[in-house]
Amino acid sequence: MSKRALIVVADGIDDLQSVTLIDVLRRADIDVVVASIEARRMLTCVRGTRLTADTMLVDVLAQTFDLIVLPGGLPGARHLAEHQPLAQRVREQAAAGLFYAAMDESPALALQAYGVLKQRRMTCSEAVSDQLSGCSFVDQPVVVDGNCITAKGSVAALEFALMLVEQLCGKARRAAVLKTIA
Repeated sequence: MSKRALIVVADGIDDLQSVTLIDVLRRADIDVVVASIEARRMLTCVRGTRLTADTMLVDVLAQTFDLIVLPGGLPGARHLAEHQPLAQRVREQAAAGLFYAAMDESPALALQAYGVLKQRRMTCSEAVSDQLSGCSFVDQPVVVDGNCITAKGSVAALEFALMLVEQLCGKARRAAVLKTIA
């Protein structure tokens, strides 16, 4: 059975992170749904890249996903942090023991605001790590703590995406995807 991943996007998210996540997860034959929290599907990333989401988040909130991922970038991570339907959906994902993941500013801004980092080991952009409480910051590119997966920033985007593949589909699938990139 194919795994399903939801990548949630907003205006001002990081270009490199978003495209890397979408590309690598699709290379792994994961059913990826890119959903916009904005009032439209066409978004502008922080560096000007135009990205068209597959759907609106409101249209897929009730669906089941094996993984929900939040790219970073400012102000995109702030938009994600303030979106209450997304916050509720991520809390449900965490409570169900399903994977949720974020990178760069999104762990400290969004996941922290959602209350899903309590007692977790995690990482994020050091520029926002001072906003963390109730969790343990780990200075590593990618950190897996149970069903919570976090990454530092754009330099870790490929490693983060590959770790998501590994957690969802196993080491063999990760290795196969890496061969398509190398």
